[in-house]
Amino acid sequence: EVQLVEFGGGLVQPGGSLTLSCVASGFTFSSSSMSWVRRAPGKERGGVAAANPNRSDRFYADSVEGRFTISHDNNNYTLYLQMNSLKPEDSAIYYCAARRSGSICGGGWKMQTLYPYWGQGTQVTVSS
Repeated sequence: EVQLVEFGGGLVQPGGSLTLSCVASGFTFSSSSMSWVRRAPGKERGGVAAANPNRSDRFYADSVEGRFTISHDNNNYTLYLQMNSLKPEDSAIYYCAARRSGSICGGGWKMQTLYPYWGQGTQVTVSS
């Protein structure tokens, strides 16, 4: 069974940093496209960052470009999201999502229907 487990969320002050992790199992992590998606209260889910299987093709939402970095560790089947210079508007539940076949592209990576598999999410709260 495909399983994605996120952890690393918490409370951080504006301007602070936080790193999220997503541990994958039940599928070939290294050949899957991966994405971080977030949902703030009262809002729909929105793509934060994504990476193709080669992990060299990385995509970011305009709102996090330059502040967030998506990365991975194939040996540990883990996807990361390093978040720097956090803002209150970054507060949301962050989800890890996976697509087992087919590469994503820069023009459509935010289409969350591309990712059939999802974790349960981890809460990130940015507040003073």
